[in-house]
Amino acid sequence: MEPNTNFSSTNPPAVAFVTMGCAKNEVDTQRMQSQLRRAGFAIANDPQTANAVVVNTCSFIQSATEESLEAIFEVAGMPNVAAGAALIVAGCMPARYGEELADELQEASAFVPCSKEDDISSIVAGALGLTDSVLEDLRSATLGAVPEGAIALDGTRAVSAYVKISDGCDRFCSYCTIPYIRGRYHSFPYEQVRQDVADRVAEGVREVVLIAQDTGRWGQDFDEPSSLGTLAGKLADEFADTWFRIMYIQPEGITDELLATVAGHDNICNYFDIPLQHVQPRILKAMHRKGSREEYEQLMEHVRDTVPGVTLRTTLIAGFPGETEDDFDELCDFVEEGQFDYIGVFAYSREEGTRAYDLPDQVEDDEKAFRAQRLRDLADDVCTPLIASRVGSTVDVLVEGTEEDGQLFGRAMCQAPEVDGVTYVDHGKPGEIVQVKIADTLLYEMEGE
Repeated sequence: MEPNTNFSSTNPPAVAFVTMGCAKNEVDTQRMQSQLRRAGFAIANDPQTANAVVVNTCSFIQSATEESLEAIFEVAGMPNVAAGAALIVAGCMPARYGEELADELQEASAFVPCSKEDDISSIVAGALGLTDSVLEDLRSATLGAVPEGAIALDGTRAVSAYVKISDGCDRFCSYCTIPYIRGRYHSFPYEQVRQDVADRVAEGVREVVLIAQDTGRWGQDFDEPSSLGTLAGKLADEFADTWFRIMYIQPEGITDELLATVAGHDNICNYFDIPLQHVQPRILKAMHRKGSREEYEQLMEHVRDTVPGVTLRTTLIAGFPGETEDDFDELCDFVEEGQFDYIGVFAYSREEGTRAYDLPDQVEDDEKAFRAQRLRDLADDVCTPLIASRVGSTVDVLVEGTEEDGQLFGRAMCQAPEVDGVTYVDHGKPGEIVQVKIADTLLYEMEGE
């Protein structure tokens, strides 16, 4: 592309994002948006009006890769991109597939793997052919500018925000591509996490969700080791009017220190998201994970005894190589015990480059899908009565917004963003925390009055 001389501080290039995948990708998108704003770029909500469109891809499993490819081709067909706007592919797909992806996607102007996302401003500038003088003009216009408030990816004002506390993973579960995409585990320093939280709070965010590939390992890799319990406690003490929620804690990360910290702070959600994946020891060993049904049952009992009124979520994988019908029946029996308020279920996805790809006794795709759906149906049968048992209780609800028909909705501490349903309320405004009595439930939704 020839250098563009039409842009200036009064007419900055607009960059839009299309974000695929999980909450961690949303955080990466928001960080890239902040860097672009500081460099003088404008952020557009509509990709069809932008001078550059960044597709932040997910490639954790094959279906996510396919969805990301669909998004890329959809953006490539937009009139502005067809006319010369830059299409930039970022995130997991460039990290996982490297030069192979560049050879296949000729439509893209540039590729930004996870490790290069901090260079997004210079990469966008290069894709747009901006001259040094234009870049200096853009940067100069942002000096002393007041940062914009927290904005959700749909362009609305955010009352809840994700903050990453680490990246990468050292577990190398045999089915997982994350270590190859994100690299080895590394905790973010406390001051960096604290500053991210402080920025979100200053922008009006009322709930901060701490996330990582493995939140329970935070601080263990420091020269002077620390812990997730210490991190959560310090943040909750300093930001006493903010809710804190912790997601993605592996079973080994549920320590007595963490449980005591959550139980001792009213502003830390008594909510634990603990991905177990399976309960049969032979299958867990093949997954390169530890544990057993008995150990997990004891852990859940200990959590419930230590943190009154706790809400528990887990994720399970159906159809892993070597899973027999007896193994699956044991997993179903475990679900029927009603240990968890919420359960996410995934059919095993055979991913090239992982150790599980070449394991013997691969389960047929139709059988994997059948088992996953059976497990989801069973989880619904078990979990929805647990949700219904909340009728008559009084809870605090963080009001998030309104439906198209004007109905207010929010979330209680027992509901994580995007995955656990919402609570409908009859008073309050976005950003307020209101107290309601649960009058009714429908599946995973609650109605307060």
